Amino acid sequence: MTYWLGVDTGGTFTDFVLWSESEGVRIHKVLSTPAAPERAILQGIDDLHLAAALADGVLTVVHGTTVATNAALEGKGARTVFITNEGLEDVLLIGRQAREELYNLTPPIRQDALMETRVLGVDSRVDKDGCSLRALTPEGLAVLVARVAELNPESVAVSLLFDFLNADDERRITEALAQAGRFVCGAADVLPLAGEYERGMAVWLNAWLGPKVADYIARLDQALSGAGLSIMQSHGGTVAANLAARQAVSLLLSGPAGGLCAAREVALSVKQPAVMTFDMGGTSTDVALIDGELRLTLEGKIGNWPVAVPMVDMHTIGAGGGSIAYVDEAGMLHVGPESAGADPGPACYGRGGQQLTVTDANLLAGRLQPSFALGGSLSLDRAAASQACATLAAALGLSEADTVAGVLALANDHMAQALRVISVEKGHDPSKFSLLSFGGAGGLHVCDLAEMLAMRRAIVPLNSGVLSAQGLLQAPRQRELLRALPQDSTVVAINALAAELLAQGEAALQAEGVRPQRRSVRVDMCYRGQSFTLPIAWQIEPSSGCSPDAMEQAQQAFHLAHQARYGHALQLPVVAVNVRVSVFAEGCLLTWPSAPTQWGDRCGAVTLADCAQPVPLYRREELGAGQQIHGPALIIEDVATTYIKSGWTAGVTSTGHLLLTV
Repeated sequence: MTYWLGVDTGGTFTDFVLWSESEGVRIHKVLSTPAAPERAILQGIDDLHLAAALADGVLTVVHGTTVATNAALEGKGARTVFITNEGLEDVLLIGRQAREELYNLTPPIRQDALMETRVLGVDSRVDKDGCSLRALTPEGLAVLVARVAELNPESVAVSLLFDFLNADDERRITEALAQAGRFVCGAADVLPLAGEYERGMAVWLNAWLGPKVADYIARLDQALSGAGLSIMQSHGGTVAANLAARQAVSLLLSGPAGGLCAAREVALSVKQPAVMTFDMGGTSTDVALIDGELRLTLEGKIGNWPVAVPMVDMHTIGAGGGSIAYVDEAGMLHVGPESAGADPGPACYGRGGQQLTVTDANLLAGRLQPSFALGGSLSLDRAAASQACATLAAALGLSEADTVAGVLALANDHMAQALRVISVEKGHDPSKFSLLSFGGAGGLHVCDLAEMLAMRRAIVPLNSGVLSAQGLLQAPRQRELLRALPQDSTVVAINALAAELLAQGEAALQAEGVRPQRRSVRVDMCYRGQSFTLPIAWQIEPSSGCSPDAMEQAQQAFHLAHQARYGHALQLPVVAVNVRVSVFAEGCLLTWPSAPTQWGDRCGAVTLADCAQPVPLYRREELGAGQQIHGPALIIEDVATTYIKSGWTAGVTSTGHLLLTV
């Protein structure tokens, strides 16, 4: 018997979803161990009694990791050397000359890892058509290798001008430097697209984060010796662990991408494919928009740095259950982005936390119950939360109730604004979508946020508190390949490049022992002279190739996409810039038992701060298919709590999902 284990490491909790054909689904949570994330994973495997399965080689682990993300945000990457052409040494520091504060004439000088990176220039150049103008000489290469040896970095990033058209010199450099055993990567392999700044940033991030990610994956792989280990990538597909170690920049949204894979499956199963997702965990909140398929972008960011590799189009803010509430010097209340994390965690966890967090506020408001055992192991200390609130209330000059209400209102405002970023600011009307909530804290705020955005439908999936871990199992094994096109490429050239990339992707999956099952092709297009592109579906058939009018069809589709995204279309030529292909092998097909046929009774009544009368309390697993719960009410389960506000009704689907309507 084979066991499949999805493991999502978050800032506060590490979530587990275990599936096997004979035993179905089991879920579990443990507190994360940020200093060594693998410790929490091993603890969870021990708690789930999987030691024998691990030893027998019948355990497959799919992991969503935050190692790359945390290292980037905390500035704890490797000592890196960046190599580029002579004359372009400052390209990463100059960037696009976009100022964070447009009207600040004396902005502070940024001090980060990029400023500390040593940069070396080489005497090599190719032109815009990929023709060599000046090849790197053997003597020049020897001098470069010697200079790198003197600097003794942990990793090296190489990015040469127009390497996406001709990477001969770049590969000579990476091959020569890799002989010393360092982590070395070239931009032509990481991001073969035009844009020397974005391409250079991608390869620098990959080199800067690579050694730490590789070390972590090696430790985890050794600890799980005997298990098949794969890692979730930022674009929503998994890859074998040994390959992921070389692709650190593609793991920056590793965990959150798993949640979107599961959210998509839930949305399709309840016949509401157009959803805005709201994943509220302990440290952050991730929001995204799904309309049948996951949306990918090449315009992602991590901190202040652009990340132009394919990743799910997601917006993240520092507002989660562990977000700390505090008062600034002017007496203003703030919530986040600093988080109490897993150690010490919110005050109510009883692990030494002294500052009020959103989780503490939900407990004091009655939305979380003190007797509730989170994940079956962590009780909540109301007295500790009240003591933390008293300190903040004194600073604000407010009562406990008003302080709690203020903290929750401010946290909701932050999250509602994040949802507007991925909807209103991109031309989408939130009222036409359902709000799909998950994460350990999502169900506590889903009704508030839906009301703030004039949304009338919401979905709280079964096992919402561990949905990201579930999505890791459902995610496809995937290859996402892309490459820039030469200027003014014809249909024949686009078709040839697409076929080449498809063949590479299929071969890569077959090398991992899986059979490709789906594939898609998109072409990034823009009006001539524009810098930003939109992805347009490109129809290609293995036998016949593209139809003669494929370019005209794609251009018409681009006009419509531009109208929808920006509110207007232009009478300008449309050009093809990049080709993107996706090759998939489906993930684990999970099966779920049906919800009980008998409707569950309330198991008690609780007092909420914003309700005059006690409200009913229900156990999620006891609710029957077709049952309707009218708010106000609380629905509790081992990994999450859902608060149904007055005016809202929660209906139970045949598979146990909650459909909320107002």
